Amino acid sequence: MEIIRSVETMKNQCHDLMKRDKQVGFVATMGFFHEGHLNLMTRAKMENNIVVASIFVNPLQFGPNEDYENYPPDEEQDIILAKQAGVDILFIPTERDMYPNQMLISMSVEARTDVLCGRTRPGHFDGVITVLTKLFHIIQPNRTYFGLKDAQQVAVVDALITSLNFPIELIGIETAREDDGLAKSSRNVHLSNEERKEAVWIYKALMKGQQLVVDGEKNPAMIVKEVKNTISKHTSGTIDYVELVSYPRLTSLSAIDEQSILAAAVNFKKARLIDNLLLDKNGEMLNQYLQEEN
Repeated sequence: MEIIRSVETMKNQCHDLMKRDKQVGFVATMGFFHEGHLNLMTRAKMENNIVVASIFVNPLQFGPNEDYENYPPDEEQDIILAKQAGVDILFIPTERDMYPNQMLISMSVEARTDVLCGRTRPGHFDGVITVLTKLFHIIQPNRTYFGLKDAQQVAVVDALITSLNFPIELIGIETAREDDGLAKSSRNVHLSNEERKEAVWIYKALMKGQQLVVDGEKNPAMIVKEVKNTISKHTSGTIDYVELVSYPRLTSLSAIDEQSILAAAVNFKKARLIDNLLLDKNGEMLNQYLQEEN
C-alpha cells in the first residue's frame, strides 16, 4: 500500500491510473477506522482494480460548537487496517494541502438539507460537497462508496454527482453494527458505560417503527411518535430528531407509499449518535443504495 500526502502527487498518480485504464474505487473518510469503513474498502476492492481511501478531517463541515478539535485520530492504526482491507493508495493530506488559499468559490446545497442532521447543522453539507468536489477532481474515481449510517450524506452526494455530472457511480453500503445493534461510529468511544448500554435503544426504537410499517401503519406521525417514546423511555440522551421522509429526495410524506428513511439523532453528554433504517414502501429494510442512472 502506498501512502500519499501531497495533492499534486495524488493527482499525478491518478492521472497515470486513468491512462492505464484502471478502474478506481474511492472511499472518503475522516479516519479512526471501524468495521463500517473497512466494509466500504472491501466492497471497493471487489469491484475495482485500484482502491483509494482518504483520511481528512474537513474543517468546513464542523460548526463552531462541534467536535472538530476532538475528532479522534489514530493514523498509525488506520494505516494498518487500510492495508489489511486491500487499499492500494491511502491519501492523507493536511488542511494546508486541501485549502492552501482562501476559497474563492462557495458551494451550497439547495435541497435535501432542511431535514435530519441538516436542520440543526447549517453549512455542514456545504462543507461536505466542497471537500468531496475537490477530492473527486483530485482522484477521478469510477466509483465512490459511502456508509448508509449517514444516509443524508449519501443523498447529498447523490445530488452532487447528478447536478455536476461527475462520471462517478455512487454506492451506499449498509450500516455496520455492534453485536447488540448499535451503529458503529468513531464517536462511540465518547460514551460513558451507562450511555453505551442505553445507546442500543436508538436502533431498537427504529426497529419498532419499522415493524409498524410492516404491520400496515402508513401514517408517518404515528411511527415517529412511537420511536420518540421508546428512545425517551430507555435513554438519558436528548433527542435531536426522529423523522420519516422519502429517500433520497428527503421530502415529507403524508403516507408511506414509496422508499423512505426512518432516522434518529440523539445527544449524549459527549457524543451525538445518528442511526437510520432505509425502507421500501412495505417497510422491508434495504441494505444498500445504488444511484439511479442520470
